[in-house]
Amino acid sequence: MDTNNMKPRGIKKVWTITEKQVSPIHSAAPVLEPGRWADFDPFLVMMEDKFEKGAFDVHPHRGIETLSFIIDGNINHYDSATGDGGKLQKGDLQFMTAGRGVVHNETPADGERVHMLQLWVNLPRKYKMTEPRYQNMQANDMPVREENGAVIRVYSGSSGDVVSSTLNYTPVTFVEMVVDGGASVLQDLPGSYNGFIYILEGSGTFGANRAEARKGQALWLDSADEAGMSSIQVTANEELRLVLFAGEPLREPVVARGPFVMNTEEEIAEAYSDYRNGTFY
Repeated sequence: MDTNNMKPRGIKKVWTITEKQVSPIHSAAPVLEPGRWADFDPFLVMMEDKFEKGAFDVHPHRGIETLSFIIDGNINHYDSATGDGGKLQKGDLQFMTAGRGVVHNETPADGERVHMLQLWVNLPRKYKMTEPRYQNMQANDMPVREENGAVIRVYSGSSGDVVSSTLNYTPVTFVEMVVDGGASVLQDLPGSYNGFIYILEGSGTFGANRAEARKGQALWLDSADEAGMSSIQVTANEELRLVLFAGEPLREPVVARGPFVMNTEEEIAEAYSDYRNGTFY
């Protein structure tokens, strides 16, 4: 990877994630809180959930893509719109394009507790009503970049010379890094991308300003030259496991109500009407 023409990025903000008990079978922690559409563009919200069967019921989505990453446990997915389903295990990712509409559910097996991240990615206006699509990705099938004491699994986008075949309507890079203590590695990103890191295990220093962060903290990347490439440096104080998400901002109006994210109030009303009338998909 040629780093000579890449602008090193700093860390703009570090914050600590707080987990709250929603019910006896579900706890949740907002990594990205909803409502800050311009700040997080193209991302809308990311939740860290720990839950058992029965925590979620069948529910709809329209106008977004969701990335569901299994940190631990096993989950069964069912979708009534396309008939797709399947089982996701530790390290697996489901990349779901809701588009014009899906009705689905994610359910752990009886007696099992699942630990999962789910990120909502906004769809561009021209793809809000596209056909739904599922990409179920097993960890063992993902391309991997290994160097300098780091193992980087590339679920979407690229890392160095390693490129994922994942299909995106909104360009998104998603990598999981496991970095040995004392090791340092660079992740390349288009300078126009917004992005953030969430630390699952360990601690380290990050970015050109060497911000310190640890397990349970998130870091928002500083901006870079939009016309060129950028890099973010990760150095592990101890064995470090993290996820990094970055994407191209859409800079479009966002109107969100419940599970629907569109560009206008009229489109939201239409989504609810379609769902009630059985013409959702």
